[in-house]
Amino acid sequence: MLKIRLQGTVKDIRWFERLLEKHPGIRVLQASEIFSNKGTNRYFRFYAEIEKEER
Repeated sequence: MLKIRLQGTVKDIRWFERLLEKHPGIRVLQASEIFSNKGTNRYFRFYAEIEKEER
């Protein structure tokens, strides 16, 4: 299992979240909401837990 913390714009985070969900070799176990960062209105945080899909 991997725990991922992403930081970026809301648009980029949503794009990457869709990529993770559609990838056939990855299973998303848990995904957080998008959190704001202190000191900036441009960059946000997102957390996800993923694991390799066993075939």
